[in-house]
Amino acid sequence: MGSQNQELYFHVGLGKTASTFLQSRFFPKLRGIHYTPSNIYRFFPKIVKKGQYDRYLFSREFDRQFYTETQKIANLSKDTHIIIILRRHDSWIASQYRRYVKNGGKQDFEEFIDLDSDNGAWKQKDLYFFPMLDFIKNNFTKKPLVLFHEDLKKDSEKFLSRIAEYLEAEYSFDEINQKPKHTAYSDHQLRSVKKYSPINSDKEKHYSNRVLTFITYRSKWLLNHLILYVAPLIPKSNTDSLVDSDHQKRIAEFYDKDWEKCIEFAQKYSA
Repeated sequence: MGSQNQELYFHVGLGKTASTFLQSRFFPKLRGIHYTPSNIYRFFPKIVKKGQYDRYLFSREFDRQFYTETQKIANLSKDTHIIIILRRHDSWIASQYRRYVKNGGKQDFEEFIDLDSDNGAWKQKDLYFFPMLDFIKNNFTKKPLVLFHEDLKKDSEKFLSRIAEYLEAEYSFDEINQKPKHTAYSDHQLRSVKKYSPINSDKEKHYSNRVLTFITYRSKWLLNHLILYVAPLIPKSNTDSLVDSDHQKRIAEFYDKDWEKCIEFAQKYSA
């Protein structure tokens, strides 16, 4: 590491818990700590080794990559301060599903997270949050900051101030643009992508070449967003909710004990 006196802070997600808002609207406004943009996150070991600053903040939203990526942080320094934001399982996976459909996923919500046979695109193990908290506790020496997405909606200023306090940084709440960073697409728009897009993300190929990966991704992105754009012109053939509410309730019940353990962990071990 660049210096024994360096302080490292990593926001590790989860995805779909206002990470984009934090990365674009909040973290860059902090004073007293150097925030490294998420688009160069992968270079964090080299950035830290260079040692240009005494205090670093990195941010990247993980979900199914959590253990692999967080282990890389622990390998760099077990004295790292970790920030993690959780969201109720039923709400979180519904948001993940909407992104999955937008990107070309074809499974229905009940198939996407299959509580019976576990044959979905996402597996039941992917939604257990408490093991993530336990991993942080066992692999880092500093108390993590565990927050809940629902609290951001209740009182955004209090939520952001808790992060700033943990980072020992300053900010002005009046400078924070709180308008949504991304457009929320309607069920009809997403259902149109699911029906008409020739892209099936469940069968997509993965390339080792970063340039080829980027070109392929952008091509799919453009096609799906074209469908999203013209979807309002397509007659509605289905008015049911894209996310089945009964299945959401099952998800909430299925992971209720895990959620309770997360709340208890935050009360006992969070900074």
